[in-house]
Amino acid sequence: MGESAGLLYLGVLVVAFYLLIIRPQMQRTKQMKALMASLAVGDKVITIGGLHGTIVGMEGSAVTLRVADGVELRYEKTAIARTDTAEAGPESVDEDLPAPPEQ
Repeated sequence: MGESAGLLYLGVLVVAFYLLIIRPQMQRTKQMKALMASLAVGDKVITIGGLHGTIVGMEGSAVTLRVADGVELRYEKTAIARTDTAEAGPESVDEDLPAPPEQ
């Protein structure tokens, strides 16, 4: 009985490890590959460093972002974290921050 209980615990541990660590990582990798494949000139993006810009050129694994008038920076595609959606919903507001002062 002790050996079968040990094998049962090991099986539960393996399943939990897969569900909590391996599967979510595979999903993130799949999402990032889809994002890299969908990038196009004109897309508004945010880099992993938080820089907002618009893609104005793509060459191989690099993208050129326009971050301001006359300011263009080259980044690797893998530095793009996500696309920038103009409609920021209420879930993007941090409720712990104080409200700005009214004038």
